Amino acid sequence: MKYIKDYKDGDRVFDIYLCKHKVSAVTKNGKPYESLILQDKTGTIDAKVWDPNNAGIGEFDTLDYIEVYGDVTSFQSALQVNVKRIRKCQEGEYTPSDYLPVSKFDIEEMFGELLGFIEGVKNPYLKQLLQAFFVEDKEFVKAFKRSSAAKTVHHGFVGGLLQHTLSVAKLCDYYCSAYPLLNKDLLISAAICHDIGKTRELSLFPQNDYTDEGQFLGHIVIGTEMLGEKISKIAGFPAILASELKHCILSHHGEYEFGSPKKPAIMEAVALNFADNTDAKMQTFTELLENSTETGWMGFNRLFDSNLRGTKLE
Repeated sequence: MKYIKDYKDGDRVFDIYLCKHKVSAVTKNGKPYESLILQDKTGTIDAKVWDPNNAGIGEFDTLDYIEVYGDVTSFQSALQVNVKRIRKCQEGEYTPSDYLPVSKFDIEEMFGELLGFIEGVKNPYLKQLLQAFFVEDKEFVKAFKRSSAAKTVHHGFVGGLLQHTLSVAKLCDYYCSAYPLLNKDLLISAAICHDIGKTRELSLFPQNDYTDEGQFLGHIVIGTEMLGEKISKIAGFPAILASELKHCILSHHGEYEFGSPKKPAIMEAVALNFADNTDAKMQTFTELLENSTETGWMGFNRLFDSNLRGTKLE
């Protein structure tokens, strides 16, 4: 199949894509049309069905896999597909992995590494808490492996939450060797748990969109509540340890304007904030470089508040 990232103005489309979104609308002249978002593992593209009553436009809905025939055009500096025919596809006609962005790393291998960090935690209360999530709670584990770390900014793919969490844990592990005053058990536990709320903030692919709970509360609050639920079932869990762990979660975005309910007040919270921010920024830059066809300067990026330039390895 030809992937969305490879299309250019004037190309002919005749392939199967996931219909991520579908909405009926009316032009200024009162003529009905349908606006779609088509998706494969390389990205999305807008599509328009200007004549939805055309006999060549079959019945389909959001999240259906559809065979699309049409032309790629440019509108307001963005590509879109002018759709002429659509056929809803049946299971077996397509391979789902072609349509969902997936981590380039093996999910089971990454999860095994994460379990290794959990095994290394010596504090019995923290280890019991981590095992309650990542060993005993099968539904949580299933969701955690499949979740993304964000809708669009970074790690927005199947396995993205796991990949990001493992990277943050590795950075924190290094911090512990470089700065011996850090409480390693607390920091590693916080690193592993810092984004668990995203399993409920975002729906799984192919939707990968904010849930009602995610819109109302956000992953920081959700994750803190999830910790509280598990901790309440562990007899004798020290109150101060619970507060320190929750504080790390509540402050891991670092600043109020970045969505942190609290600013870091302990050394472990500072380390977690830097590790989380480092991995998010490095992954974001990585994805920008991998998805860019430009050489040299790539333009202004809001997240970095800077005009960015890629450097090539010699």
